[in-house]
Amino acid sequence: MSYGQGGPQSQWDPWKPNSQQPWASGDDGRTPDWAALAEASETRNKRRRLFLIGGGALATLAIGTAVAMAVVSANGSDEASRPTASLPATADLPSASTDPSFAPTSAPPPLDPKEFVAAEAKDTAPNGPDLLFPGTQLTMGSAVYKKGPKADSTTCTTGAAGTLAKVLTANGCTRIMRITYTKDDLAVTVGVAVFDTEAQALKAKSQADDRSIVKALTGGDVKAFCEGAICRSTTNSYGRYAYFTITGFTNGKNVTTKDTAAFTTGDDLAEFAFQRIRQRGEAQASAAADN
Repeated sequence: MSYGQGGPQSQWDPWKPNSQQPWASGDDGRTPDWAALAEASETRNKRRRLFLIGGGALATLAIGTAVAMAVVSANGSDEASRPTASLPATADLPSASTDPSFAPTSAPPPLDPKEFVAAEAKDTAPNGPDLLFPGTQLTMGSAVYKKGPKADSTTCTTGAAGTLAKVLTANGCTRIMRITYTKDDLAVTVGVAVFDTEAQALKAKSQADDRSIVKALTGGDVKAFCEGAICRSTTNSYGRYAYFTITGFTNGKNVTTKDTAAFTTGDDLAEFAFQRIRQRGEAQASAAADN
């Protein structure tokens, strides 16, 4: 009598539910089929590896897609992350080799003050002894000169002495202004003769000699001077003006080469006359430049 196995032996499939192990559950004395078990284990491991590889690839793809979507989203919504968006187009940028250009400009040449006192046509500002020699006193360095009497005449011979009257008349003098300054026992009269042109003033200057002197102007507190006494005189010109000085002692004393105070006084007033005539030209030149 034989004992059956209960039908053919079923094969065990680890992936199939309710499949039986390749050995009986009871103790029938048989040993497991180790070769079958090894083959089944190898098959299971291969499937697991395939699953892990496939899952990893899917995970990597998912992560890469998420990063890409994040970058696109950031670029699409964050305008601050695009610093070149506010820059002008390349065509709008100036070329590096282009040199800037500026409209040509040139400053007008400065006006020459002497031109405005060189001829009557331009020398049109008001004039007179008090305009040419303003104030009540004059300070030159440490010396202070008190302003005295003044005179103004269109008859130039009234203010001339010696050979000066002839020189002024011959060259067309139109006006002579005189003013006297005093310091201690010295007095000096400044005479300014006016001509129509600079050429006339220069000619009068060149023709004046040692006896061509301006007449001393006295009056008020200024005593007579240079009447019969030796005095010191100067002659010069600027523009259409010729100017003269005569310096002497109010006590009748003669001026000698040792009287340095007399020379200094005459030089101070001659310098002041030059400065005032030049300032007259500067004022008119400045007014013309502003117009």
